[in-house]
Amino acid sequence: MKNTKTYFGLALLAITGTILIAADHIDAPSSTGTSADIADFYAFEPTTGSDNTVFIVDLQTNVLPDLAYGTFDENVLIEINIDLDGDLVEDKVIQAIPRDGIMYFFGPVAPSQKGLDSQVVIDAPLGSVEISDATAKTTTIASGVKLFAGPRQDAFFFDFFQFNAVIGGNAPLGFKEASEAEDTFDGANTMSIVLEIPNAMLGTTTATNALGLEVYKTWVTSNKKQ
Repeated sequence: MKNTKTYFGLALLAITGTILIAADHIDAPSSTGTSADIADFYAFEPTTGSDNTVFIVDLQTNVLPDLAYGTFDENVLIEINIDLDGDLVEDKVIQAIPRDGIMYFFGPVAPSQKGLDSQVVIDAPLGSVEISDATAKTTTIASGVKLFAGPRQDAFFFDFFQFNAVIGGNAPLGFKEASEAEDTFDGANTMSIVLEIPNAMLGTTTATNALGLEVYKTWVTSNKKQ
């Protein structure tokens, strides 16, 4: 097995039933501008009442158009963590790591190591997909899991500079009206990892969200090989 250790980007949320988002654009100085920088994490049912869940991890926001077909760092392991007993410790993980133009997925399986350090669970391969370029490439495997990895336009609307002004105490009037807010990431691309997976492979939900829907507690981490 291959050892990896944290650089540590993290975003978390609870799903499903509606789209929920965790955002983390440019929060970690040591990873900004790399594919270890977690921008957004989405998890949702693809259709109402579906027995599947979709996970989307957007990395390295502000990938410029001329770098639209950029690359994932082969030293970075992306890990989707799932808590199934309410203790906020991962009970299952889904991992993704690139090699030679292919994104390889592993799990969902109990991790061999919990917390800040991780190991690639090579004994639990899930599938793989060719990393997309100008043409989106997806793979559907026998278990019904669908996979994608490649550049996508950043879907998150966020007035990053006004947010920082408010947080820094330099915006006494607070946030702008929606009609005046500027989408800092308009036109930017991200490097995205996407999978749709049957809930039966994830386990039983153990939480309820604010809408009264049963949800998983899940978060994503990026781990840098050291």
